[in-house]
Amino acid sequence: MPITDLLERNSKLFGEDTALVEINPQLQEAPRVTWKEYELIQPTGPAPYRREITWSVFDEKANRVANLLLSKGIGKGQKVALLLMNCLEWLPIYFGILKTGAVAVPLNFRYTAEEIDYCVRLANADILFFGPEFIGRVESIAASMARERLLFFVGEVCPSFAEDYHRAAANCSSAPPKVLIDDQDLAAIYYSSGTTGFPKAILLRHAALLQSARMEAIHHETTREDVFLCIPPLYHTGAKMHWFGSLFTGGKAVLLKGNSPKAILEAVSGEGCTIVWLLVPWAQDILAALDRGELALADYQLDQWRLMHIGAQPVPPSLVKHWWSYFPHHKYDTNYGLSESTGPGCVHLGMDHPHKVGAIGVPGYGWEVKIVDDQGQPVPQGEVGELCVKGGGVMEGYYRDPQATAQALEGPWLHTGDMARQDEEGFIFLVDRKKDVIISGGENLYPVQIETFLAACEKIHDVAVIGLPDPRLGEIAAAIIQVKEGASCTQEDIMDFCAGLPRYKRPRKIIFAPVPRNATGKIEKPKLRELYCGVRLVEAQNRG
Repeated sequence: MPITDLLERNSKLFGEDTALVEINPQLQEAPRVTWKEYELIQPTGPAPYRREITWSVFDEKANRVANLLLSKGIGKGQKVALLLMNCLEWLPIYFGILKTGAVAVPLNFRYTAEEIDYCVRLANADILFFGPEFIGRVESIAASMARERLLFFVGEVCPSFAEDYHRAAANCSSAPPKVLIDDQDLAAIYYSSGTTGFPKAILLRHAALLQSARMEAIHHETTREDVFLCIPPLYHTGAKMHWFGSLFTGGKAVLLKGNSPKAILEAVSGEGCTIVWLLVPWAQDILAALDRGELALADYQLDQWRLMHIGAQPVPPSLVKHWWSYFPHHKYDTNYGLSESTGPGCVHLGMDHPHKVGAIGVPGYGWEVKIVDDQGQPVPQGEVGELCVKGGGVMEGYYRDPQATAQALEGPWLHTGDMARQDEEGFIFLVDRKKDVIISGGENLYPVQIETFLAACEKIHDVAVIGLPDPRLGEIAAAIIQVKEGASCTQEDIMDFCAGLPRYKRPRKIIFAPVPRNATGKIEKPKLRELYCGVRLVEAQNRG
């Protein structure tokens, strides 16, 4: 069945139950209202601090979007793009697109105008929904886009170059559209991170989305009583597919617009959240605020919070150990995945393996894995090779890019580009991205291993390791270190700490600077290489 069937089922079975809550901590003094009350104060009233919709209203809104699109000639296989910050409108618009049989194309909110234009054109999108945060960027390309595409504005005061989404959708029927969809129909295009150039368009079918929803509910034992706190951006498969656990079970989810430690704990406490997915920097920030005494757990109602899980990047075991010192009753899970595998979960740690923290885990529900050498042959257990995955969530391919598709897919197997090893118990440990491996004096250095070691230093808030050119060794490892607030740290301190590493793995350069991460928490290593390659740096002598 298509993923839209889950929404329609929830509307019938749990229609008056809350489906989605939106919280904007910057507007805490505003009144709490439902979506229907919010529409009555549009467009002159202020956006309130807290909005919510039920499953029946969610489905009705999606139907209105679908009927609006159908009235504009959108049908099966056509593409509709979304450029929105997380908000209560996001998911109804997404599901409205899917209900027409069209393909939803979420866009990264950090895209420049040029990237927006590129991605919309690559996907052949006929319509773009965009929010108020993007008026300037869209306006700069509207003249060329509007000749070929319809622009819908999702906000209060509609600019002259677009149509008002709220007004247009309100005049459309809330009845389900009469469009037959099955699980083999195309559903969505998600864009890769684009860290080495313009992003690639990843094409997914309804069956992949449905498999992801079922898997999420199974992995985290999600029930209708669970409340999921969603903080990362919905344009990314990570946030979307974790929320699919709530869709699968009919549970409530909270969309938090902001990620400060105080806002997260207030949302968990005020909304009774039981499951929270964090990125590494946000978990670090919460722990740092608790360590400094800026937050006190006793000020919040947190007993119901049962699971904290992390994905999108390697997780230092020291971070999880630190977390358990404050939240000893929490279950923990690591989730590994790619947009090409319909997001997280093709490999996951599982909630009952705390002794294996540091591993990305075992094959997820419905998945198989293998680790291969450069010739595509399985490597012996314990040796490093490229991780490949096979399952119902593997992408259809890269849209309009057969060459890249052929490089990534080998029959049913997806080559992840990640280097990994498997231990004697079958747990997989991520070693590094294949392209990030540093070859120094003929030795392979895996930055993630060095980063994980350094993350255990009590003075370090965040760390990234990259390779820099060296005339003698080819490359050397450089550690970019972001020191904890209020801590004092020197190169000598770092090199003393690194005495626990084999000599060849110790970083040859130490750089004290912020560690840039993208919206999904991944370290922006291409940015670091661009910033530091060729720049004269202070060299730390490798002592020991």
